[in-house]
Amino acid sequence: MKKFLNLSLALAMTAVLGACATSSPDVVQRGDAQRMAKVEDGVVLSIRTVTVDGSQTGAGAAVGGVVGAIGGYSGSSVGREAQVLGVLAGVAGAAAGNAIERFSTKEDAFEILVQLKGGERRAIVQAKGSEVLLAGDPVIIVTTGSKVRVTRAPK
Repeated sequence: MKKFLNLSLALAMTAVLGACATSSPDVVQRGDAQRMAKVEDGVVLSIRTVTVDGSQTGAGAAVGGVVGAIGGYSGSSVGREAQVLGVLAGVAGAAAGNAIERFSTKEDAFEILVQLKGGERRAIVQAKGSEVLLAGDPVIIVTTGSKVRVTRAPK
């Protein structure tokens, strides 16, 4: 039973961590490939580091709850005691799974304030990418559907 519990926990963590999606400006989603995008020219006014809060889809809580319940139930051989332990461990596992999911999907990002050529200003939050942008840099804002990314303007 202990091997089953360890395997369940490993599979659960793989599923939760595998569900993490990136919002990196260096990654284009499959559905956005070969689509027309709107491009606007601008200049970076300021940039600051922010943290994008992790997601809480419920997957971490569900997996943690199941693993906790199985572990708690198998931790005792007495019928009523095993049931109570299973419920308590399930609740604790759900709370732990939720916290793990939220922490593991948290992302470092930048809030970039851009002045467009027409004078309008835009603030965009995007994950840290390979490009380093500074105030005064000429940039383009690429909009595909509802997704926006900022990248250095080509020369």
